[in-house]
Amino acid sequence: MQLIVLWDIDHTLIDNAGVSKEIYTAAFSALAGRVPAGPARTEGRTDRLIMREMFIRHSLPEPSWPALEAALAQAGEERLAELRKRGTALPGVRDALKAASTRDGWVSSVLTGNITANADVKLSAFGLDSLLDLAVGAFGADAEQRPDLVGVARERAQRLRGVKGDVPVVLVGDTPRDVEAALATGSGIVAVASGIHSSEELAAAGATTVLADLSDTSSLVRILESFSAR
Repeated sequence: MQLIVLWDIDHTLIDNAGVSKEIYTAAFSALAGRVPAGPARTEGRTDRLIMREMFIRHSLPEPSWPALEAALAQAGEERLAELRKRGTALPGVRDALKAASTRDGWVSSVLTGNITANADVKLSAFGLDSLLDLAVGAFGADAEQRPDLVGVARERAQRLRGVKGDVPVVLVGDTPRDVEAALATGSGIVAVASGIHSSEELAAAGATTVLADLSDTSSLVRILESFSAR
């Protein structure tokens, strides 16, 4: 049975230990010429929306997207060593990604608000990049709203991997926005309470499957298999 599994990165696969918000701060400072009055507001938003909100909040004109993306990429590259030092892959993630990557007929990639360069930084910091088919992933430069990223990943899976148009998609993520993206696109959702949102919050957003973490590989695979059989 075929299946497209799309994993969120921050607080689903890795704990970035605050480095992610430091990346936004550095990118904003480089373009605005001043440090922001407060941290970026993330919670499942795409990089486009995160950076736009920072400039609006400070009553500053929003730079062009190419300038924003370049500043984000530079800030991420500069913090790779710090991310390796302070961050970590979350419990069970490596085994979960290995299991998904070896399933016949499954495409396992990412759906993330991060731009491609910083998704690569965050995954490679902990050796997770080789366990994912990143060419068919959807990233923060591909769309402003998270639900729109689902179609991007599906199209890439069809074009690059020959996946049929009716193959089920399931998102794995830790925020209500992950849940909302799944519900809005008819995708499955495995919500993981490994970030700041509780199991109750994720269930209230509409997730019928909520896990504390990804540590039980066998159980996770059975859950994902149930989506491929629908």
